[in-house]
Amino acid sequence: MCPAPKQKSRPRQKPNAFRDSVLKIVALVPEGKVVSYGQIAMMAGYPRAARQVGWVLHGLPKGSEIPWQRVINTNGYVPSRGREIEAMKQTALLRGEGIDVDDDGKLDITRYRWDGRFE
Repeated sequence: MCPAPKQKSRPRQKPNAFRDSVLKIVALVPEGKVVSYGQIAMMAGYPRAARQVGWVLHGLPKGSEIPWQRVINTNGYVPSRGREIEAMKQTALLRGEGIDVDDDGKLDITRYRWDGRFE
């Protein structure tokens, strides 16, 4: 009988490492700019975790200072499926920051996308 191959061990991470990374990055997005869920996932070092970024933001407590409204989908839409009231609030917040969002929740992501740099 052959011994089982050794598996590479992964470095241990704090249980909330992903969540903490996401929230730190979202907190840096300047007013008047947006990022996509996938962009946040990539910046946090988890390139295939766009959906999980959404869950992290969904779990924010009411009154949080994290600018969650600045995170949209990669096609430039405020996501609304199953969250119509929140989408209307998000659209209003973005418009309040000077971002042109149409009544369907669409905006020009190339115009407003934050590239991770500070101006």
